[in-house]
Amino acid sequence: MKTIPYGKQSLNNDDILSVVEVLTSDYLTQGPQIEIFEKKVSEYCGAEYAVAVSNATAALHIACMVAGFGPGKKLWTSPNSFVASSNCGLYCGGEVDFVDIDAQTLNVSQDHFFKKIDKEKSPDIFIPVHFSGRAVELDVYQKIRIEKKIIIIEDASHSIGGSYLDGSRIGSCAKSDMTIFSFHPVKIITTGEGGMILTNNKEYYLKLKELRSHGITRDIERMKNVSHGPWYYEQTALGFNYRLTDMQAALGNSQMTRLNAFVEKRQALVQMYRKHLINKYIKLPDDKYDKLSSWHLFVVQIDFKSLKVCQVETFERMKDRKIGVNLHYIPIPAQKYYQDLGFNCKDFPVVMNYYSMAMTLPLYPEMIESDIIYISNSLKEILK
Repeated sequence: MKTIPYGKQSLNNDDILSVVEVLTSDYLTQGPQIEIFEKKVSEYCGAEYAVAVSNATAALHIACMVAGFGPGKKLWTSPNSFVASSNCGLYCGGEVDFVDIDAQTLNVSQDHFFKKIDKEKSPDIFIPVHFSGRAVELDVYQKIRIEKKIIIIEDASHSIGGSYLDGSRIGSCAKSDMTIFSFHPVKIITTGEGGMILTNNKEYYLKLKELRSHGITRDIERMKNVSHGPWYYEQTALGFNYRLTDMQAALGNSQMTRLNAFVEKRQALVQMYRKHLINKYIKLPDDKYDKLSSWHLFVVQIDFKSLKVCQVETFERMKDRKIGVNLHYIPIPAQKYYQDLGFNCKDFPVVMNYYSMAMTLPLYPEMIESDIIYISNSLKEILK
């Protein structure tokens, strides 16, 4: 039996042909497929502008830069995320801090956020993370966002194709300043590696385009000096080589044609888990967002203490059955680098408790119900 990974890309012949077509064209790097991809994603989400970059970490980095983040400023985010969600603030020389999660949603806790803001100076940037594809409902933060002039950058790396409770699409930026997507192979759609920043702010958009390409512009209106001739370009800022290739964008364009189908299949697989994985010691994700989440991850919480079963042994026994379980995430404050910065896990009890119970089960579009039954039965048998 082949291993069932926790996630994987779903590619078809159209995807392959789209890349081959670029390979036989005049452009491999910054060609026409980039703008087509940006337009497809921005139109799908309902945002004015989109900037494709090499990965979501790069997207978070330059989003913080255009927002003016740096020394003397503070960024708050979720401890239940990959380290990129906070590293982006450190890259810019600012401070980062975390808001503990809600035990039900596994996203940043609204209560903890507002209690923290009552005691401390408000953050300059807030990066809510839509964990597993479930939206952070941003309406509750709009008043404080305006009063305190907090810039909201949504880390929606898990969430393209998902929606808020009001039905609006994640990525519209109607409730935030910028939104970040990831196109890593295990995400909803893939470009191999890749990321994107969406915004409705034209000045942010123009700066983002420059920063992804060495801080260089060829737009005469944005130049400070007089052009030397038709070859002239001007570096206006210290930027980076964070560009996506035309090959990757072509793959993204092909994948976008199946985005809704991918999300619908993931939602259907979640319903199969709900049908087959019934056990009083296994807590399934809240079902409130079943038809709204894009379901990048399916994470269960297991009451190992009551079962008197070891978390590590359970993982190992699942892997022995060729089930590629994983754990999302090691809380960022538990990372050695962040502990050296002074963070203490005891300050984030909800996420640490979650971490002690969590297990990510396989979820990707090519799975079938027999896979779900095998995984569910295996886990229940191991926990007996």
